[in-house]
Amino acid sequence: MTKQTGSAGDWWQTGIVDIEPGSIRLRGYPIEQLIGRASFVDMIWLMLRGELPAPHEAHLLEAALVAAVDHGPLAPSIAVARMAATCGLGINGAMASAINTLGDVHGGAGQQALELMTEISEAAEDEAGIPVAAAAMVDRLVDDGQIVPGFGHRLHPVDPRSGRLLELVDVMGRDELISGRFAAIGRGIEARLAQRKGRAVPMNIDGATAVIYGELGFPAALARGLFVLSRSVGILAHAYEQTEQGGRIKGPLPLSEGYAYTGPARRDVPDEGQPS
Repeated sequence: MTKQTGSAGDWWQTGIVDIEPGSIRLRGYPIEQLIGRASFVDMIWLMLRGELPAPHEAHLLEAALVAAVDHGPLAPSIAVARMAATCGLGINGAMASAINTLGDVHGGAGQQALELMTEISEAAEDEAGIPVAAAAMVDRLVDDGQIVPGFGHRLHPVDPRSGRLLELVDVMGRDELISGRFAAIGRGIEARLAQRKGRAVPMNIDGATAVIYGELGFPAALARGLFVLSRSVGILAHAYEQTEQGGRIKGPLPLSEGYAYTGPARRDVPDEGQPS
């Protein structure tokens, strides 16, 4: 939108969208030309990166987004969406409540994994240095008693999503469409973890998508945002399904299941003036 220097319009500045009466341009492209020609994944790439993606970039990004859509009602974000729906919130309220649970612990591992992989990439001068840098990073985290984000899963011995994502990465690496550097880093971490733990600790969905986002050149901060976009689809589906099923004020467990009370033993309030 054209504006004069020093006007109120200078309060916000953006290189994303230009809107005038009768005209909407996203990163310079008229919206009417994008509609019907650009996919939703194309638009995600365009809005975040400023250009339309190459076909292999769109395909790999879409694969990562598809993989993380849902992980069932035991996932806190999905559970919150369903509980919120039974409390009378509309779809937007249920979705907002659920998305707000996607923090550092539930939802942040992809960003953390990509930060870790990026640090290893910067430390390794060449491909031969990747296993050395990966081993040093894993050793530091394990010795400090920290979790290595993106590896292992509390439910799946082998995450069924990560293998397929890495297959796609490998194909594109062989075709030299991507570097394969982040895939090598991920596997370097995985190998060292197995050595340190004495058992396999396979890459999970967060690690595999971190590999993809790294290969595609996304900064780590966007890895979390992309996960939120993906998981929002599952959140929407569950919130709507619960709304259709009905139910009122459902908590995390049926009332019959109860919970573990760990407070003081049952006692009476002392009579007035008497010591407790």
